[in-house]
Amino acid sequence: MQSKRRSTDLIVSQILRICMHGASKTRIVYQANMNFMTVGPYLDNLIKSGCIEPIHEGSRIIYKTTPKGVDLKERFERFQRDLENFYACA
Repeated sequence: MQSKRRSTDLIVSQILRICMHGASKTRIVYQANMNFMTVGPYLDNLIKSGCIEPIHEGSRIIYKTTPKGVDLKERFERFQRDLENFYACA
């Protein structure tokens, strides 16, 4: 049985959704079904692009989706729905 890899846009969309109300790196790893090595570059890119922001709470870092990230997440979700509708009609 072949494993099906998730696309980068699906992973980014999941991370943005998880971070909507703030999430630690551990929560992101578990909810997105990733590991600490693979989630790092995604978080770095999302921070650099202004889609999530790290918030320091004592010794913890909480990642929160920014308005720009919310917009991107909504566009991903709309595109995914459009694709599903397209394939349902085919």
